Amino acid sequence: MLSVVQAAAAHPAESSASSNDRGIIRQILVDLGVSPERAHTMQVYLIGPLRILLIVVIALILARLVTRLARRLVGSLRLMSPLLRATPRGEDRLKTLASVFASVFRVVIWIIAVLTILGQLKINLVPFVATATVIGAALGFGAQTLVKDFLSGVLILAEDQYGVGDSIVVGSGPNATSGTVEGVNLRTTRVRGVDGVVWYVPNGEIRTVGNNTESDSQAIVDVVVPHGTDLQAAGRAAEQAARELAGEPAWKGVFVGDPTFAGVQATDHDGATLRIMAWTQPGQHFRACRQLRLRILERLRQSGLAWADAVPVPPPAVPGDSPDES
Repeated sequence: MLSVVQAAAAHPAESSASSNDRGIIRQILVDLGVSPERAHTMQVYLIGPLRILLIVVIALILARLVTRLARRLVGSLRLMSPLLRATPRGEDRLKTLASVFASVFRVVIWIIAVLTILGQLKINLVPFVATATVIGAALGFGAQTLVKDFLSGVLILAEDQYGVGDSIVVGSGPNATSGTVEGVNLRTTRVRGVDGVVWYVPNGEIRTVGNNTESDSQAIVDVVVPHGTDLQAAGRAAEQAARELAGEPAWKGVFVGDPTFAGVQATDHDGATLRIMAWTQPGQHFRACRQLRLRILERLRQSGLAWADAVPVPPPAVPGDSPDES
């Protein structure tokens, strides 16, 4: 009896804790025949690892579910906003955006899980939070442009403003950049110019962009004819030459409809500017303009409406060929 009293006096806190403990693990162990004190001790040592394991399992489950959640989120945004329209590249854009949002969600989930695990290990989180706050503030001030580029890239992908293979014009005025898109990611757009130069344009710097291949393009050809030209006849000849080109088998798939003579665009001291217009397939207006200009100029020259046919120039006399020199 004396030994029991001495043991209880020596460990009053442990006896009180074990008697007041109503944990599930302790109760299961007691039901299995383990003493209450030992069951309490085992619960104390098991509850922490079990909680950590539960946190990891929950984080893994959420990380698996965020991919489907991100896809539904992007799909709902596309349905809600008229800007997020469906296009032939819509499925690829949806997959790209869904993967981006899923990656962000997974990072947030695991950060919360790690902080929760550290709290279960009784680690003081104040230094971590303070350090993270300072680093976050520094990155926030220093990476504003980077964040702007990423947000602009998300909107470009979501709205499908342009894609790989499109012919675009970025900016306006003398600083405009034009060419074919070779790559688009969240930070930059890679454009190859007509001269072969590859331009890397940060998405955050793109304020205006023109897409030449989003829908049917229009070929506009201006031809300057000298003063005194029969403009009506020249216009009819130019339109006829353009329509003959559009009817050729090699060019039927390029033109959409028949080219038309739009009239006189302008006049100046050089002459009058005639304009021919034709709708083409997306992005085909550049090559159509070059061929139309060639055919129209040649037709006007051959018909004598704008320029006379070239007069043959006799070859220069070679010494010794003249009969007078014999």
